[in-house]
Amino acid sequence: MELLLIIQLETGTNFEAYANESLGLKIGDYCILVRKDKILDYGRVSKIVGPLPPEADKTEMSYIDRKANIHDKSKANENVMLAKSAYRSAVIQIEKLNLPMKLLTAHYSYDKKLALFIFTAEGRVDFRQLVKDMSQILNTKIELRQIGVRDEAAILGGLGVCGQVLCCKRYLKNFDPMNVKMAKEQDLSLNPANISGMCDRLKCCLKYEHEGYVELEKNMPRRGACCECSEGTGKIIDRNLLTQTVKVLIDESGKCLVCPKEEVRIVYPDKYKVSTSSKHSNEEDDDLTAELVKLEDKP
Repeated sequence: MELLLIIQLETGTNFEAYANESLGLKIGDYCILVRKDKILDYGRVSKIVGPLPPEADKTEMSYIDRKANIHDKSKANENVMLAKSAYRSAVIQIEKLNLPMKLLTAHYSYDKKLALFIFTAEGRVDFRQLVKDMSQILNTKIELRQIGVRDEAAILGGLGVCGQVLCCKRYLKNFDPMNVKMAKEQDLSLNPANISGMCDRLKCCLKYEHEGYVELEKNMPRRGACCECSEGTGKIIDRNLLTQTVKVLIDESGKCLVCPKEEVRIVYPDKYKVSTSSKHSNEEDDDLTAELVKLEDKP
């Protein structure tokens, strides 16, 4: 039986490949991958999807030739050292050509038929001359690949504010589109420093619990609504979706009281909304909105 697997290269690039079950591959094993362009590469099994679907076109897929042995691992380590040298050469050429790009990493395929360079840039870059120069220097096929800032963070890695290794470095394969509305619906502070990750885009974890927060928010009263509770009439100044509680500012005593949502009754909620009519507040809101838009993924 043939299995469908996900193979990850050292650059973080993932390939779908099929392999015979007799190879006995497990997650974490290293193998020799034959890409559909007939280039050999060295990668790690990151996921075993399951049996290869009958309708899969194997002529358009990569496949695993064998499980890596000690010789293969030694050769892969040599390629890593060669890639570091190629990286330094490419940086020199980029500076010489004055190209507006940031080179992240270099990678040699297992058979050395391809040298891959991954970079980021603000816009499109004409790197045709760079390809010619590097092809002459390295005497092999050259490929340059431009990636986005989220992919850059996935390659470089780091620690998030949670203390864990970045999700995109550990296991996240696809980046779902996100927007500031998700942060609003989770009652998070809209301070860009709090909701943006190391890539200067919205944190990927905003997506994880979004549906749950939307469900929790359905029956919760809004901030600024007038309500009645056990200690009198007041106004809701804060709320906690997870605990399903609200903080009420009592009109007469000025006391703040935390109540379960079931213990408050909304009175004419449309007449009591937080005022943001001042010109100064509007200018601050406009500045904040402009800054938040920068965090959203662009198509």
